[in-house]
Amino acid sequence: MPIRWRLTLFNVLAIGTIMAVSGLVLFFSLRAVLLSDVERTVRDSALAAANKVNSGQSLSKNYVAGLSLHGVFLLVRSGDGTVLIRTVELPEESHQPDPLWRRALRKDRAVGGTVAIGEEAPAYVYAVPVKPPRGEARVVEAGQCYELAQRALGAFSIVLLVAALSVFLLSVVGAYLLARAALSPVSAVVASARSITASDLSRRLPVANPKDELGDLTSTINVLLGQLEDAFARREEALSRLQEALGRERRFVADASHELRTPLTNIEGYAEMLDEWAAKDPETAKKSIEAIREESGRMQRLVEELLSLARGDEGPALELAPQDLTAVTEEATRIARGAASDKVRLDYVPPEQEIMAIFDRNRIRQVLSILLDNAIKYTPQGGEVSVRVREVDGWVEVVVSDTGIGIREEEMPRIFERFYRADKARARGGSGLGLAIARQVAEAHGGSIEVRSRAGEGSTFVVRIPKNGPER
Repeated sequence: MPIRWRLTLFNVLAIGTIMAVSGLVLFFSLRAVLLSDVERTVRDSALAAANKVNSGQSLSKNYVAGLSLHGVFLLVRSGDGTVLIRTVELPEESHQPDPLWRRALRKDRAVGGTVAIGEEAPAYVYAVPVKPPRGEARVVEAGQCYELAQRALGAFSIVLLVAALSVFLLSVVGAYLLARAALSPVSAVVASARSITASDLSRRLPVANPKDELGDLTSTINVLLGQLEDAFARREEALSRLQEALGRERRFVADASHELRTPLTNIEGYAEMLDEWAAKDPETAKKSIEAIREESGRMQRLVEELLSLARGDEGPALELAPQDLTAVTEEATRIARGAASDKVRLDYVPPEQEIMAIFDRNRIRQVLSILLDNAIKYTPQGGEVSVRVREVDGWVEVVVSDTGIGIREEEMPRIFERFYRADKARARGGSGLGLAIARQVAEAHGGSIEVRSRAGEGSTFVVRIPKNGPER
């Protein structure tokens, strides 16, 4: 059974029970009042008549008629039960083994009770013993029939029953409408919930009244939906990252295979040439040996770079310690200046004082060597490369600027990808792994590498790491 009908049934049963109890209480209260009123009237009339008889006054016809107008009948009996005054016919004494008048005489006190009068409704009779100064009167009886009270109760019962049925029917309709109104937010919630799918978790259930229990439940469900949406978003993001990582890995393997295949092919070719011409042409043999050594060194460097990247992917173990960044930068610049020879001018602008930070000296030195090597390699003859060290708001920075060929805007987002080389002009013998390694090391320190460049106007690389080391 739906909750709406269960609520309706519960409300109807509760209202019906209350109405039944209230009706019974009202009926019996009214009955008690009406019967009590009849009995009080009879007692008052009997005592008043008895007082007149005891005082020696006669009960005139007008007095008796006045009692009859109020529905009260009167009987006066002698000591043996003979009726001296009668206004109504009561059952014969033979039908009453111990009538009220006899009990009143025997007990010498007033006695009241119910007496049947023919086929009519019973009557309440009150008998009072008297002792007049003269005459034969010994008992005065007054009574009144319950017929009027019973008629009033009957009419009231009909009115009460009609009213109860009307109220009951209204309560059924009202209970149903009340249950429907109370559960209407549930219908709205159900409709909204059915429209929410895994592909659209941004929708929320309507909260009609946030202060009631249903509103509290709906708000809780909305919180759960928000958490579910976040979980799905994280899942989608993780899947996207995984797919991107798989794509990078595939490209990495393909590029690594290609890069390794080239020196291996060259080594194989020079080895064959050496085997064939070594005895005939010593000069050719010497050139072949030099080429084999050069390609072997190239392949060795490539393998070392690949191993460095692989170790970085697993989380590089940094040997962190307080270091003088200015000294490390000056050393890397001095070595790079020797390799640059007279091709470009390499300037190092030292800061006014040493800049201390927590970092891995060898790994940061590796990053600076990569940036300086690229700057020299891609700067034409006569160009300039400058290096500066600075401290900014809890960070330390090394800035490497050159006046080289620059980088096109569309290539900027990809220059830190593994094996990516923008064009032939920037692919002068490099493996395409240097900047990827540099970014990996910087990020392992909790920092980053930024680049600003325009084609034909040179480039500026900024290495930023936290002064107090990476967060643990």
